[in-house]
Amino acid sequence: MGVTDHPSAEDIAALDDRINRFNVDRTGIDDARYLSILLRRADGTLEAGLHGHSWGGYCEIKSLWVAEDRRRQGIGSAMMAAAEREAIDRGCNRILLSTHSFQAPAFYERHGFRSIVEIAECPRGHAHQLMVKRIGGTQ
Repeated sequence: MGVTDHPSAEDIAALDDRINRFNVDRTGIDDARYLSILLRRADGTLEAGLHGHSWGGYCEIKSLWVAEDRRRQGIGSAMMAAAEREAIDRGCNRILLSTHSFQAPAFYERHGFRSIVEIAECPRGHAHQLMVKRIGGTQ
């Protein structure tokens, strides 16, 4: 057993795979898929990205990031819209995400998300929020 702050991508993928297999064994639901949207500059540098997964009728967005010089140009909104369309195509009826008070809760609220849990002082001086949006005509 060892503690690291630099796990390999292979180890993270292996953990994800084992958790997915456990979930399938317990639920019988075997439709887990990553959902990623990446925007790169001409030189291949990551300019913006959204990453999450869908499984069992819901989608969870784990990361959404846009380079500072490309913010407020509609890229994040376009990625959220594309993720929502894909989630609906996959049969999802809700999207979950978490954010912090200093990140983008107002952005997500403008896109129809509502906060269902807020944890104060997480991190110190800020709050952590779990947000949800119903999609696919299940409002």
